[in-house]
Amino acid sequence: MSYVIPAPEQPSLPVTSSDQMFPVHRIYCVGRNYADHAREMGHNPDQEPPFFFLKPADVLVGPNEDFPYPGLSRDVHHEVELVVALARGGGDIPEASALEHIYGYAVGIDMTRRDLQNEAKKLGRPWDSGKAFDFSAPCSAIKPASAMGHPNNGRIQLKIDAEIRQESDLDHMIWKVPQIIAKLSALFTLRPGDLIFTGTPAGVGPVNPGEHIQAEIAGVGELALFCR
Repeated sequence: MSYVIPAPEQPSLPVTSSDQMFPVHRIYCVGRNYADHAREMGHNPDQEPPFFFLKPADVLVGPNEDFPYPGLSRDVHHEVELVVALARGGGDIPEASALEHIYGYAVGIDMTRRDLQNEAKKLGRPWDSGKAFDFSAPCSAIKPASAMGHPNNGRIQLKIDAEIRQESDLDHMIWKVPQIIAKLSALFTLRPGDLIFTGTPAGVGPVNPGEHIQAEIAGVGELALFCR
């Protein structure tokens, strides 16, 4: 097949202990999935079902790459998250079999232009300019579930210049991974290669040019970035 313009490059992430790459189809994100983060954002976690938003696959920032500070914003925030990488897709996936669809896990950061997001909220507009901008999805290499199992607890942490800004445990997620997959697949037909950012704990805050960001999830991996 020939195209009238060059075909876009396939977004992908490395796989740990492998020379193969994981091709990325879509990036789904879960909003306010830790009770402490929901409260710090002014919401009651006991009154909300899960909700989702998307980022384009080509906004990924791979391991050992820089994060360029975006224009048109003066308040970019970090949000460290467990990322789920799907090997199988489907619609209306039962919660009981959801883990069978997972290829592996990674450490991700949902970068957010908070000032643009807050302005969009006030005006009742979509969040795309605040959440789906270029380079807004830094992500570590994918660690296969076959090498680690399926984490349901473990420390999740983010540091800025060696200072801890976010720290919690995966078992504090309101909606666990099987529930997320089941509910998300009721809204969208999931595909192999989809990534799911599963939500962030409390402590989100600003990132500035010249700072070093280090994110870690116990048993999953690490992600280091320089904000330029």
